[in-house]
Amino acid sequence: MRIIRDHTYVNEEDRGASVAIGNFDGVHLGHQAVIDLARKAGDAIGAPLGVMTFEPHPRQYFAPDAPAFRLMSREAKAHRLEKLGVQRLYELNFNAALSGLTPEDFAQKVIKDGLGLKHVIVGADFCFGRGRKGSTEDLIRFGDQMGFGVTVTELIEGDTGEVSSTAIRQALTDGRPRDAAAMLGHWHRIEGEVIGGDQRGREMGYPTTNMSIDGLHQPKMGVYAVLVDVLEGPHKGSYHGAASIGVRPTFNGEKPNLETFIFDFTGDLYGTPLSIGLVDYLRPEMKFDGLESLTAQMDKDCLQARDILGAL
Repeated sequence: MRIIRDHTYVNEEDRGASVAIGNFDGVHLGHQAVIDLARKAGDAIGAPLGVMTFEPHPRQYFAPDAPAFRLMSREAKAHRLEKLGVQRLYELNFNAALSGLTPEDFAQKVIKDGLGLKHVIVGADFCFGRGRKGSTEDLIRFGDQMGFGVTVTELIEGDTGEVSSTAIRQALTDGRPRDAAAMLGHWHRIEGEVIGGDQRGREMGYPTTNMSIDGLHQPKMGVYAVLVDVLEGPHKGSYHGAASIGVRPTFNGEKPNLETFIFDFTGDLYGTPLSIGLVDYLRPEMKFDGLESLTAQMDKDCLQARDILGAL
């Protein structure tokens, strides 16, 4: 997959794609339906499959001090899109210049002249251009005028209602990762590099990997059964584990992070990118009166997680 970040500097081989446009936070089933339509449209006209998204997320750009809401980092999103067979990721820099374009200028300067897109697919709620004033009706009109095809798809619904990033965030906030996964079409994953910790887990016989969750929507704090993918290096592969999201109250921690114990694993993972998939919420975060009681509970947590993951 090729990543293009500036619509004004595009190689000829990266032009002319059939593209799904949106923020695609989470790359949930609704997003996947839009991408699949782009794939089919591209197959019909001999165009590569592309996705157009924006970094930083426009919501983050306009309200940088608001609480973190993203389900995925830009890297995790790119990994997921690549798995779906996306060939061109137009990860456009969302800045004052881009956000200031009128809807017509966006269609002309970005879609037509900049990227030379042959077909675009958007959801029924898609808005674009300065002040989000451009509608799907406007996009269809511009496509007719400028020579690119437009498909508008209805939002899809799951068993519990409309599939949306908002509903997925709520499921994670409530500690319902399987409900989130039902809407995502995959396990909710947190990706990032392993960072240094205080190594207390090693002293207890539970060496853990520590990862930052800064900038991401925080799932319910507590312990989870998780799937672990080591993305690079000599230990690359898939594993099972138990993870804690929280502040480690037993040790008077303050900043939330993700701490994972990988079952049946030995090796150094510092600086290695991991992908942690949340499968089941086991229990809330608790403060223990000492290492002995904490270790005893971790023994129980790991046994429960092994049973859950072994049944997948």
